[in-house]
Amino acid sequence: MITEFSGNIVDVINNRIYPGIIKTEKGKIIEIKESNEKFDNFIIPGFVDSHIHIESSMLRPSEFSRIAVTHGTVATVSDPHEIANVMGINGVKYMIEDGKKTPFKFYFCAPSCVPATPFETAGAKLGVEDLSEIFKLNDVPALSEMMNFPGVINDDPEVLAKIDLAKKLGKLIDGHCPGLRGTDLKKYVEAGISTDHECFTKEEALEKLSLGMKVQIREGSAARNFDELLPIAQDHYPNCMFCSDDKHPDDLIEGHINLLVKRAVKKGIDVMKVLQMSSVNPIMHYGLDVGLLQTGDSADFIIVDNLDDFNVQKTIINGGVVFEEGSTILEEKPAQIVNNFKANPITIENIQVPYSKGKLNVIEALDGQLITKSVLADPMEEKGFIVSDLQNDILKIVVVNRYISTKPAVGFVKGFGLKTGAIASSVAHDSHNIIAVGVSDTEIVSAINSVIKNSGGISAVSSSKDISVDLALPIAGLMSDMSYSEVAKQYSRIDAQAKSFGSQLRAPFMTLSFMALLVIPEIKISDKGLFDGNSFKLIPLVS
Repeated sequence: MITEFSGNIVDVINNRIYPGIIKTEKGKIIEIKESNEKFDNFIIPGFVDSHIHIESSMLRPSEFSRIAVTHGTVATVSDPHEIANVMGINGVKYMIEDGKKTPFKFYFCAPSCVPATPFETAGAKLGVEDLSEIFKLNDVPALSEMMNFPGVINDDPEVLAKIDLAKKLGKLIDGHCPGLRGTDLKKYVEAGISTDHECFTKEEALEKLSLGMKVQIREGSAARNFDELLPIAQDHYPNCMFCSDDKHPDDLIEGHINLLVKRAVKKGIDVMKVLQMSSVNPIMHYGLDVGLLQTGDSADFIIVDNLDDFNVQKTIINGGVVFEEGSTILEEKPAQIVNNFKANPITIENIQVPYSKGKLNVIEALDGQLITKSVLADPMEEKGFIVSDLQNDILKIVVVNRYISTKPAVGFVKGFGLKTGAIASSVAHDSHNIIAVGVSDTEIVSAINSVIKNSGGISAVSSSKDISVDLALPIAGLMSDMSYSEVAKQYSRIDAQAKSFGSQLRAPFMTLSFMALLVIPEIKISDKGLFDGNSFKLIPLVS
C-alpha cells in the first residue's frame, strides 16, 4: 500500500527546503514530488543518538524505543557494555533480541573493554574470540568506545588484537580518551580510532578534529558538555555529531536529541548544519540503514511544527507511523528477566575504617562532569574510626562486590552535599557493583541492603526522616521490567528524596554511578579500592 506524507521537505543532503509530497511503500520512499501547496509543517530526517548506553535509561531497549520516538529519535548507535560487564556476550544478545521487538533502529556495537580495567571485578570478560562472535551478529557497525586508551598508547597486546580484529572485519572503532592531548593522542588516533565523546574543553575537541577524529557533542544526565563544545560546530559541523551517552528515565521523558537540536538552533547554528549533525553525520559515518529523505531510502523521518522549537507531530520509521497526536503507537512488550547478582547483605562492621594518622585521599565529584578531582583532607575520627565529615562535605563512599563475597571497599567523597541519609545503586559504571554514599554507617548499610534485597536497583534511606524508598532493577541490576512512564515516575520520586537529603547535584544517582568509572580521571573507587586515573593504579585511602 502506498502512503503519502506532505509538508515542507527539509532536504539536508541538497541543502534546500521545498513543499512536497513523499510517497512510501514497503518501508521505502518510492517518490518525492514537489508541490505548489503551502504547508505549515516540516518533514525532516529522524534524529540519531550517535553514542548511548541504553541501560542507563533503566529501560530495556523495546521500552526505550517507546519514549524515544515521541522525541523524534528513530535510531541509536548503542554500546551495550553495561550489561556486557554483568553478563558477557549473553547480555549483548539480550539487548539485540529485545531491540528486535520494535521497528526502532537499534545498532548495538561490540564492547571493547569488558572489564574496563583489571582493577575492578566484573561479571564477565570479553576477549577477541567473543568480539569475533558479536561481530557476526546482524547490524554491529563498530568496536565500541576504546576506554583503555593507556593500553593503546602502551601497545597492550590484547587491546591491539581487538583493534586489529575490527580493522580486519572492516568495522569502525569508537574512542574514549578524556583529556588526552599531544603525542599520546596522535598515537591513539593513528591506531584507527575514529570518534570521541569525552571532550570537555573546546581546545581538546579542536585538537582531536585536527587529527581526523569526529567529535560527538555530548549532553546526558551527568556529563553536560554541550555549551562548551557547541561553538566548534559553526566551522566543523561536517565532523560533529550529537549524543547523550547516558540518559536517566526522568530526563528521557523530557526530551532526547531533539532538545540539543533546538538549543543549537537557538544559539545561532544554521538549521541545516544542526540537522546534518543530528541525522546525516551519524548515518553516514556508521553506514546505518536509516533514511535521509531521498528516493529509495528507508522511510524514516519526522514531521515537526517549525524549525525553531521542533515540536514533533509524527515519527515515521520504515514508512509506519510510530508516534502521533502526542502518543506513542508502539506497544509495551513483555520483559524477560536476566541477571547475575550474588551479593549477600552487609553489616556496619564490614565498612568501618580504623583511624590512622595521615591525609585522606578524597574524591571530589563535579556536577555535570564525569571527571573528578583528587583532594587531600584530614580524617574525622570518632570512637577510633574514620567517619563522614558533614561540616566539610566529606562523606563515606562504599563499593560492594555483587559477584563474589568479599570485604567492601571504602573511601571518602566530596561534593554530594548530603546532610542526612544515604543513597545506593547497582548501576556503577562499568562493572556495576553496588555503590553507596552517606552520612552514617547505619544508613549506608541499610541503603546497600535494600539494593541487595531487590537483586539490583537504587535506594534512598534516611533514619532521621524515616524514609526508605527504592526502585528495583531486576534486569541485570540495570534495567526495570516496568513501563517507561512508571520507571520515570518512581525514579523522579527517589531522585527527589536524594535531593531532600541535601544534595545539590543535578542528578545524584547518575553522578554516584560514575564514581566507580576508573577510566575517567582523576580519582575513583572500585570494589578493590581507591584508584588514581592518572597513574592508572590503586592507591591507599590514607597517605
